[in-house]
Amino acid sequence: MRWYIAFLYRLLRLAGRLPLRVLHGIGATVGWLLWLLPNPLRRKAVQTLSLVLTQFEGKSRHALLKSALIETGKSALELCKIWSGEPQTVLALVREVHGSELFEQALCSGKGLIIAAPHLGCWELLNFWLCSRTQIAIAYRPPRHAAIEPLLIAARGALAAEQVRADGAAGVRVLFKRLLAGGVVGILPDQQPKAGEGEFAPFFGTQALTMVLLSRLAQRTSATVLFAFAERLPRGAGFRIHILPSPDGIADADLSTAVAALNRGVEDCVRRAPEQYQWAYKRYSIRPPEEAITPSAGV
Repeated sequence: MRWYIAFLYRLLRLAGRLPLRVLHGIGATVGWLLWLLPNPLRRKAVQTLSLVLTQFEGKSRHALLKSALIETGKSALELCKIWSGEPQTVLALVREVHGSELFEQALCSGKGLIIAAPHLGCWELLNFWLCSRTQIAIAYRPPRHAAIEPLLIAARGALAAEQVRADGAAGVRVLFKRLLAGGVVGILPDQQPKAGEGEFAPFFGTQALTMVLLSRLAQRTSATVLFAFAERLPRGAGFRIHILPSPDGIADADLSTAVAALNRGVEDCVRRAPEQYQWAYKRYSIRPPEEAITPSAGV
């Protein structure tokens, strides 16, 4: 680990001694500034929300933008606590688990289990929770800056999942073998694939390039698919784990049907905590060839 990465890790652990409510308070201030001042994160979130046609309980896109950026600030600061080097202490922040019976049934079935975890809430805490209950392999893309990877490994500590690069045939074979043996695999279902590697399907009313890997794994292995996320509770009270069943058709042989079901599963999760979704992620940056969209200038 390079010296500046090691220094950053020590700072993270030091800040992690602060109570979660304090970290969330600092993060909320950072998020409020992100909403108030022009910056790349705000611009990306504006662009994404300008294409989201579905509203959330009457909340305007403008209001959702503000609350989402505040939650983005919280998510950044809470990593100091999550990556404090004490995963068992962090797990004590899980106050409730909804749908645990679905998870236990899937584990006991021996058929293999795919956990679809969207960019929602605190997915690092979700990883710890899953790893505390079973061995799990996570499909991931390596960070753009290779020097950061040792920090991620150190921060996740003893409860780190097995990380499998899913950007090549070797990594995909590892995932297939794990599922065929009755194991557990975690995938970010809303991660945009490269152009030409996915299928377009509706996501909150707008076509989005969607991965086909998850559906192909489910179809070829007959593994159970569950959606999961860790919801951030107000005032630093902790987190609530949600485990949801997948929509019908997610393993359909017809890929257009399967990826549409996959996106519906992500939507089901996001509707439970829309402000905690990572709207700054460029979910719609690749457009269908026949569609020409000029992003809105504001929300």
